[in-house]
Amino acid sequence: MRQDIVPGAIFPDYELSDHTAKRRTLAELQGQHPMVLVLSRGAFCPKDRRQAEGLVQLHRELEVAYCRLVTISTDSIVETNEYRSGVGAHWPFLSDPRRVVQKDLDIAEYTDPDHNPMIPHVVVLEPELVIYKIYNGYWFFGRPTMEELRQDLRAVSMKCRPDWDITTAELKAAWQEGRKELFYPYGKTYLQTIGEQD
Repeated sequence: MRQDIVPGAIFPDYELSDHTAKRRTLAELQGQHPMVLVLSRGAFCPKDRRQAEGLVQLHRELEVAYCRLVTISTDSIVETNEYRSGVGAHWPFLSDPRRVVQKDLDIAEYTDPDHNPMIPHVVVLEPELVIYKIYNGYWFFGRPTMEELRQDLRAVSMKCRPDWDITTAELKAAWQEGRKELFYPYGKTYLQTIGEQD
């Protein structure tokens, strides 16, 4: 991984085609939310498929926790769509067959020249693509468990959600004063937040 890609740094805002061939940026997909970014070997890898199967269950929790999940692989759009469908995923999968991310982050998996994938990583992001934590998943047990991701997202949510503890006197007073911008959805309407969902 590139030396400047560390906790506290801003992750690059890559623009790639999603599983429907629509161009998407990471910032657009993240919105104002914490996000888990999976840099995947691709559909050919049984370890990646197993990881994605676990993420299917976690994604249901992420949706109600207002968190995002995105997978990027070096697969073609057709393979990306089949991979996503095959594991039963409902979050965006981005296709990077030109290996823009792999080259830019310097994560070519040189031990597999046949597939030329990325070394798999999971990056937990605070809002505005700020890196919270990076997991190197070359070995399967280097990848985060679902519980580790829950703990990471709890820590990130505590940092970025001004209304994390609504029992404080300050927040109670703010609510009574009508200062709703301190409470989710932070100055937006719920209709606007629904429009931001994938």
